[in-house]
Amino acid sequence: MSKILITGGAGFIGSNLTEYFLGKGHQVVVLDNFATGHRHNLVQHEGNTNFELIEGDIRNTADCEKAVTGVDYVLHQAALGSVPRSIKDPQTSNEVNVSGFLNMLVAARDAKVKRFIYAASSSTYGDSEALPKVEDKIGKPLSPYAITKYVNELYAEIFSKTYGIETIGLRYFNVFGRRQDPDGSYAAVIPLFVKKFMNHENPVINGTGDYSRDFTYIDNVIQMNERAMLTDNPEAVNTVYNTAVGDRTTLNQLVGYLKEFLTEFDSEIANVEVIHGPNRQGDIPHSLASIEKAKHLLGYEPSHVIKDGLKEATIWYWNNLK
Repeated sequence: MSKILITGGAGFIGSNLTEYFLGKGHQVVVLDNFATGHRHNLVQHEGNTNFELIEGDIRNTADCEKAVTGVDYVLHQAALGSVPRSIKDPQTSNEVNVSGFLNMLVAARDAKVKRFIYAASSSTYGDSEALPKVEDKIGKPLSPYAITKYVNELYAEIFSKTYGIETIGLRYFNVFGRRQDPDGSYAAVIPLFVKKFMNHENPVINGTGDYSRDFTYIDNVIQMNERAMLTDNPEAVNTVYNTAVGDRTTLNQLVGYLKEFLTEFDSEIANVEVIHGPNRQGDIPHSLASIEKAKHLLGYEPSHVIKDGLKEATIWYWNNLK
């Protein structure tokens, strides 16, 4: 069994990774400052001798050094997400997503960890209109957030070449699922819409609803992290992968699916209307990933398509938000 550091382990993706790898018998260290993560996401692990929580900040070098002590693998999930947040406050996004990332890379290098796997982003494709998105063809970033995530990839590549540390970047495409927070100013669209529907409130779609995304269920993301961590294929490391399903869904279709699943619990939700607002600054119209590289080099095969994931997610939200 390995010792794994999960930064941002109290967050949506990080807490799911924590639960999964503890369930596999690994030792897991979580580093989190609880800026966006939640303690209740980790409470189930209290008393587990394989679990350690370090309350700290990736912007603090000493916290990073402490967290990587004796660690085999780093799963770096800590970041300030959200395009609108980065537009409103680019400085803090840069401090966390770039300086914090660099701190973790340096600490991992110095601790001689086996591999550094990090959350990259589909926002790196920027203004590229090509579909599907292929890893080696990107455009210019459209937001400060996108810039920070692209800089992460550049730093990881340089550290691999210069210092010999193995790195793998996972470009997440619109991840959703259990524990994704519906509250807060920058809530993701799926939990936000679910909560609105459950409260019989009108969800607001930015634009006409024709924008499309490669919505990716959390279990697919867990699989990609595990495959990236355990691969012994030398061709599979020191690169980036799309982490997605390889299918796209419009926002209008998404609303239809959510209504379909939620009305099984509450028939009144079928009558809740959707409001259309202006397009959101920094948004790209369409996103669709090619997952051929991940299939070929990592043996990745998505376990959940959009409707499978939404079905499970709505059940979880209904049981946990009520």
